[in-house]
Amino acid sequence: MQRFWDQPLTWGHGAIFIAGAIGVLAFVLLFVTYAIYFERKVIGWMQFRKGPNRTGPLGLLQSVADVAKLLLKEDTIPKKADKGLFVLAPVLAFVPSFVVLAFIPYSQNLQFADLNIGFLYYIALSGITTIAIVIGGWASNNKYALLGGMRSAAQMISYEVPLVISVVGCVMWANSLNLRDIVASQGSYFWHWNFLPQIVGFAVFVVAAISELNRTPFDLPEAESELVAGYHVEYSGFRFAFFMLSEYVYVYAIACLTTLLFLGGWNPPIPQLDFIPGIIWFFLKFAVIVFCLFWIRATFPRLRVDQLMGLAWKVLLPLAILNIFITAAYIELWGMGG
Repeated sequence: MQRFWDQPLTWGHGAIFIAGAIGVLAFVLLFVTYAIYFERKVIGWMQFRKGPNRTGPLGLLQSVADVAKLLLKEDTIPKKADKGLFVLAPVLAFVPSFVVLAFIPYSQNLQFADLNIGFLYYIALSGITTIAIVIGGWASNNKYALLGGMRSAAQMISYEVPLVISVVGCVMWANSLNLRDIVASQGSYFWHWNFLPQIVGFAVFVVAAISELNRTPFDLPEAESELVAGYHVEYSGFRFAFFMLSEYVYVYAIACLTTLLFLGGWNPPIPQLDFIPGIIWFFLKFAVIVFCLFWIRATFPRLRVDQLMGLAWKVLLPLAILNIFITAAYIELWGMGG
């Protein structure tokens, strides 16, 4: 039977894709709104505070009120800024963050685009956001914004290298870059999932991914004690919202990728639990990863910039390359993998 995404494109299929894209955008916006709420709640709980508790029952409408306030704020553009680039940068940051979601499979049959180079597609498009951040800092005509933009570019480019190399072991194991094939290669027993046989690659991927997200303890581009607010210091209102939105959309994307590459995707931990729909297993793992990202933010202090760059080039990159050699030797000697 021919799969839906392999069939010829018709007006009906086009309408379905558009409706699906709108649905994903609405779901991601809902995720972003309440990810902010739950992040504040989780950090409050860990620090013996209540977190948001005034607006709506249990504070559930606090993020909605914050978003509404942000969108209603005055949109200001510095007098000496490059207005064209200043306006373009937030859009250029957000659009790739949403487009990368097209290739993510949520279950065996729920996916918008079945790409044979799924992970490379993510890396290629997420790199555009790095350019947007540099443009935003440059166009602001503010030395602190420019420093924040350059820091961000250096950090994100540096950590993309170990991030990509850390996944090579999973690709070798599955003998494919297709995310569906990588999930299929992990099987239905949790001890076969890549986070155990690829434990070195998994550790490198997690650290590099957190740095790619510019989140604590790697949030140097937004080091408020040094750079005011980093590359978006001159942005206000809905343009600032675009930068924040893209950051949380990438949280969503990285959590999905970690689930697919290392945690078995939609596979249950044991075959006896396969009566539970795969999409439920997917989002349970996804939720655990998002919670861990919030936990890390509440726990670790910010690194110095020299420590940050040294970790990427002196620790993570050699470990990622070592993981490739270990995986290759194991496959050659024992004939494992795809």
